Amino acid sequence: MHGFHAAQPFRAAIPSVAIAIAFLAGLKGCATTIAEARAAAEPARVFRWAGDPEGGAPFVEADPRQPDRLVGFDVEIANLIARGLGRTPEFITITFTSIVQSIVRGDADVGLSGLEDTPTRRATLAVTVPYYEFREVLSVRDADAATLRTLADFRGRTVGTLSDTIAYDILLRAEREYGLRAVSYDDDVHPYTDLVIGRVDAVLLDQVLAERRHRSVPGFTIQPDTIAVGHYVAVLSPQNAPLRDSIDEILRGAMRDGSLERIFRRWNVWNGDQSRLYADLLQGKPVQPFTAPGGLETSSLVTVSKWEAMKRYLPALLRASLVTIVLSCLSMGVAVVIGVLIATGRVYGAPPLRAILLGYVELIRGTPLLLQLFVIYYGLAAAIRLPAFAAALLGVALNYAAYESEIYRSALEAVPAGQLEAGRTLGLSTRQVLTLIRGPQALRLALAPMTNDFVALLKDSSLVSVLTVMELTKQTQIFATNLGSWVIPGTLCAALYLLMSLPLAAAARRLERHWKTSAA
Repeated sequence: MHGFHAAQPFRAAIPSVAIAIAFLAGLKGCATTIAEARAAAEPARVFRWAGDPEGGAPFVEADPRQPDRLVGFDVEIANLIARGLGRTPEFITITFTSIVQSIVRGDADVGLSGLEDTPTRRATLAVTVPYYEFREVLSVRDADAATLRTLADFRGRTVGTLSDTIAYDILLRAEREYGLRAVSYDDDVHPYTDLVIGRVDAVLLDQVLAERRHRSVPGFTIQPDTIAVGHYVAVLSPQNAPLRDSIDEILRGAMRDGSLERIFRRWNVWNGDQSRLYADLLQGKPVQPFTAPGGLETSSLVTVSKWEAMKRYLPALLRASLVTIVLSCLSMGVAVVIGVLIATGRVYGAPPLRAILLGYVELIRGTPLLLQLFVIYYGLAAAIRLPAFAAALLGVALNYAAYESEIYRSALEAVPAGQLEAGRTLGLSTRQVLTLIRGPQALRLALAPMTNDFVALLKDSSLVSVLTVMELTKQTQIFATNLGSWVIPGTLCAALYLLMSLPLAAAARRLERHWKTSAA
């Protein structure tokens, strides 16, 4: 009986326990379902990588057959890394010269666009193991192939290359050593077209770019001698070293199983240099950033103090400032003259002339200055081969002339009609009315906007670097790249621009006050 009565509560509790177990199992199943739903709702992790598709073949370029699709061996390597990380690749377009700064800012995880392994990048970034070894080679016109073979042969001649590269640094040192003239470009297409038409005497670039361009631009020869040896790497921010280590393992694995070799063979850039590079890396041997024979090795500014680096680059910045101010003053002078002529023609000219001048103004104001510079320097090269500085001066002057003409036209039309009638009543001719009455008053009205335009022109002159003119902003960019920081170079550049623009603004204000006093 005691056993029976003791078992009664136990039996009675069985349904409650069963219910509790079922409830807990339901909660677990519900939790699992919620977790699965949440996981499905969360977007897949992305692998953001930055590159520049403008003139980026064979690294990164838009597929000619499908422009919204990217191709290139760096594209394939980025996809390979993304698969190894279990992420989805996402491409971010960044100008080549800004890739490093964007990586540091966190705009992308990795920079991949034919980036070179340099001491500066090793000191300031998390750099992956090299995945390709390249050689810097000289390209010359076919007629010069027998006589121009090394940098020492180019004394008094011009050699072009890409800016912010090992090749450009080597050429800067060769300027001092051999007396040649280094010219930098923002892409790898125009150096070779300029070589063929005679604007430069040689191009120093990676053999990958030289061979690629040689297939589409005839008329030049790639010299067999190696000027320097370097490597392509991927770059990450210094805080991203763990991700860099993971990418290194993926790249080493791709070296072992032949994945990288297959990629480079598809792009016809595989050679024995890569086999030796991979063997060294897989054996744990250190790989130097680059080697340059002939005592022309480049050096990094990161090994010296910031102030020492500033002292080294300050003379170059001052020379570039001189180029900027000379170019700006000459361009503004030409723009004022042409602007006055256009304004006068639009106010006093016959209807056909007014229509033509209006068309010019609208054409110039409706298209970018950068496009106009390209058309004048490169587009007209077959007919008129202007020097870089002359093309820059003409392009900027013609652009600003359109804006100046609108200022002068509105100033002329703002002079009260009664004063013009009074002048004609006194027997003054149309020219006398313009020069003695209308012109002086219009000049006072136009002075302030003219000053603003000149300051704007001073800053817009930075665009002429696309025509190989080494102005202040371009020189600052090179300084920042070599230093690995924009703080000091940017501050110096801003200070120099202020030193050039503030005196002009002060002079304009003084002239305005003088005219107001004299008028009173």
